Amino acid sequence: MKIAIVKLSALGDIVHAMVALQFIKAAYPELQIDWIVEQRFAGLLADNPHIDHVLPVNLKAVKTDKLRLFGEIGKIRGYAENGYDLVIDAQGLIKSAVVSRLLAANCAGFDRNSIREKWAAWFYAQTVAYPYDANTIDRNVAVLTRPLGLKVGSEQILAKRPFLFFRPPQIELADYFSDTQANILLVIGSTWPSRNYPLEKYLQVIFGVEANFLICWGNEKEHWMAQWLAERSLARVLPQMSLNDLKAVIAKSDLVIGNDTGPTHMAWGMNRPSITLFGPTPISRVYQTPTNKVLKSPSPVDPLKLNKNDFSIGEIPVSAVVALAKQLLPAPAAETPQP
Repeated sequence: MKIAIVKLSALGDIVHAMVALQFIKAAYPELQIDWIVEQRFAGLLADNPHIDHVLPVNLKAVKTDKLRLFGEIGKIRGYAENGYDLVIDAQGLIKSAVVSRLLAANCAGFDRNSIREKWAAWFYAQTVAYPYDANTIDRNVAVLTRPLGLKVGSEQILAKRPFLFFRPPQIELADYFSDTQANILLVIGSTWPSRNYPLEKYLQVIFGVEANFLICWGNEKEHWMAQWLAERSLARVLPQMSLNDLKAVIAKSDLVIGNDTGPTHMAWGMNRPSITLFGPTPISRVYQTPTNKVLKSPSPVDPLKLNKNDFSIGEIPVSAVVALAKQLLPAPAAETPQP
């Protein structure tokens, strides 16, 4: 049997869906699983032993060049020649639903009451009901497993194996990581300014925890932000990295502290300790574990109507971040007594 999963973007959303793969493969080890994804996120899925083929599309480019639409449709029709028995749309957008229907007639996805773009449900032969405001990871696992006759509970998800895989990085990690201090990775950017913890407070966190701080970035604005912090502290700015290198960096970090954004969620996917800072978005986007914690600002959040002008993330006390970081970091190694 061959299935295709359609989850085009974004980084964190793909991570939240990928956790389902290990449960699907455990139940159906001979199942062929292909994944259709936006080209810029394909590296996140690379090297995963549960995925047979990562099939990229570049629908984002269509926004600025409408003529590229025909080429992308042709590419998707080419993928359809693989002869999928089932296509599962885990995105729930009209765009992803159209892609799914182009791949095969037998499509599954959320029902119209479980997604924001309700018309997408008309493209599916079977639907899955799951509240839109429920935990994001639970929703993704449900839509990917229920069409296959599986039911995966929270206990299984909490006991997951790490599922982001990588090759040796192109950057030399030894140049950045300390052998004598804990290594903390800061994820300081996101898609909305209101989701970003203030730089001044990140600076106080750096001064509040004795550790080797590294800062990752994804665009020029974030690079400027990272340099601002580094110029005022001993924190170090990492070079521009591929997704493969980012996975390698997270795997080596003792703790990841960051906003509600993809790289922070990748720490959960790799079973690395993390602190995710939430302001205008709901903490139901993540699973909390003994090593993956969240801190939320005091403002209420309506998952159905997010407020991009809610900058309350800045109200999270630095002292709370510092205390939680110290709790999650490994205990310092005992010094060897000198003769």
